[in-house]
Amino acid sequence: MNTAGTIDRPLTHDPKKQAPMKPSTSEPAGSATTDFSTTSGATGSRQNRTREMQLIPEALARAHMHERLHEAEQERRAIRLATARRMQRRAERASMRARRALAMAVMQ
Repeated sequence: MNTAGTIDRPLTHDPKKQAPMKPSTSEPAGSATTDFSTTSGATGSRQNRTREMQLIPEALARAHMHERLHEAEQERRAIRLATARRMQRRAERASMRARRALAMAVMQ
């Protein structure tokens, strides 16, 4: 196999940057461009799908997964920010208690 990357492990996960699929030698030359208006019956209504068309759901799933990972990372960042702010407020309260205790000790 001469192509870099496979269906399971593509070279890139971005569908826009992936190279278009080349038709295989086992498929008929014009299988994707057959004129269906001239044929009739069950064979005429069935559309031959190219490998590129078969990979569209996989590309959509990859894009959806990338979006979900991005959302999860944003949520983790928001949780870390909220935790940092809570810890900062707690540290400020502890600092104020220490200052008050020091002021009380100096006053006596």
